[in-house]
Amino acid sequence: MPQESHNLMSTATITPASAAEVKTGGHTGGHIVPTDQFPQKFNQHPFLFHHNLANHPLFTVDRLKELALETRTKRPQELYYDAGHNVGIGTKWNEMGARPELEEAFERIEDTGSWITIHQAQLDPEYGEVFNGCMREFETLTGLDFRKMMRVEDALIFITSPNRTTTYHIDRECNFLLQIRGEKTIYMFDQRDKEVVPETELEAFWAVDKNAGTYKPELQDRATPYRLIPGNGIHIPINDPHWLQNDNNVSVSLSVNFTLKDSERANIYRANYFLRKAGLNPAPPFRSAVADGLKNAMMNASYVPARSAIRTLRRLRGQETRTS
Repeated sequence: MPQESHNLMSTATITPASAAEVKTGGHTGGHIVPTDQFPQKFNQHPFLFHHNLANHPLFTVDRLKELALETRTKRPQELYYDAGHNVGIGTKWNEMGARPELEEAFERIEDTGSWITIHQAQLDPEYGEVFNGCMREFETLTGLDFRKMMRVEDALIFITSPNRTTTYHIDRECNFLLQIRGEKTIYMFDQRDKEVVPETELEAFWAVDKNAGTYKPELQDRATPYRLIPGNGIHIPINDPHWLQNDNNVSVSLSVNFTLKDSERANIYRANYFLRKAGLNPAPPFRSAVADGLKNAMMNASYVPARSAIRTLRRLRGQETRTS
């Protein structure tokens, strides 16, 4: 992989939790160790935290292979994987090369360069118990009722081959990423830096292209690296760009994430995308309450129903593949 300047910055870490904290999650029966950063930084800034799911038996490669094969049979649209030994940081999801059969990707996970993702793992009762417990704890720690805020929740599991790069991207989900097996580094960028994330990229991302986020090697030194090891995790706000570099080990991570019901920001970006296509220069979101209200109403009356209908048809046909 290209060697950018990502080794020039010190890596963010946190002081290891005590044995009692990791065992109980900081309170009786819990998975997550409390910290005051949850209410202070939720969906605003990344931060590290501790959990007690390190090396949990549900997250062995063999058990996850069973889950992946079951998902392929019952919900193929919720399974995605690719492979490659020289995947660049800026490679797009649709630029991946040939991949092995799923069984081979698991059996040879040490040397296939695979990146396997299993969505909606909480539909399996065992994983659902872990996921739902984490969700309720994150609600308590942030002081928010996620069930009133969220549109779709997702227990997303990542299984990654040694030394594999997870390419630069932005997400529409609010994410708590828990590292369970192996070690890796995540490089987080600030979406408020408009040289890193121009308005045009966010507009295209929300309107037409989930691959719109574009890596800029010359700006790599603006990223903050965070070390992920078994027993810690990171909160990733919506739209904060990031990429990950796995160590020389198999990595397993659980993403506890959800999309928000509040579609105002997305609709403003979508409206701006189409206005820009028409030759106008629209104001970014939250500069004018009146303009934002008109844009939101316009998209609610046109884009959102059309997009929903298309997505429903694709799901019914089993054609929609999830990658993020």
